[in-house]
Amino acid sequence: QKYGYTHLSAGDLLRDERKRPGSQYGELIENYIKEGEIVPVEITISLLKRAMDQTMAANSQKNKFLIDGFPRNEDNLQGWNKTMDGKADVSFVLFFDCDNEICIGRCLERGKSSGRSDDNRESLEKRIHTYLQSTKPIIDLYERMGKVRKVDASKSVDEVFEKVEQIFDKEG
Repeated sequence: QKYGYTHLSAGDLLRDERKRPGSQYGELIENYIKEGEIVPVEITISLLKRAMDQTMAANSQKNKFLIDGFPRNEDNLQGWNKTMDGKADVSFVLFFDCDNEICIGRCLERGKSSGRSDDNRESLEKRIHTYLQSTKPIIDLYERMGKVRKVDASKSVDEVFEKVEQIFDKEG
């Protein structure tokens, strides 16, 4: 908010769509999430684009987005490039780097109150496998382009946020 970005979480958009009465994608999304797999790009892109269009329709000045949790794989990246080419530029990727066990511990703690079907050890271990296989190569690609801003996310919330603010102060 401080920097004028609208936060869009790909995961939140998918979870909201899954719960929306009459959604044609609800059951499909649930199955992908439960298995720790990546939802097909056409679904995620359509939800992201709809949210971006709605935000800008309500206020044309709100044209900066922090897209959380996307792209997750090569298919996501190609879908983004195909759909958003000439419509949106990626300024940088904010990469929260954290040890797997710390991530699992935090998600298991969150799972005590989140109600998320994927906040269990089995799903989390599948998600880490998917991350290493599919997402890490995308981060590496953006790194080669000089667009990755890395944050050590194993630190405290305040320390992580301070580093994020430093990045946004520099990037705008």
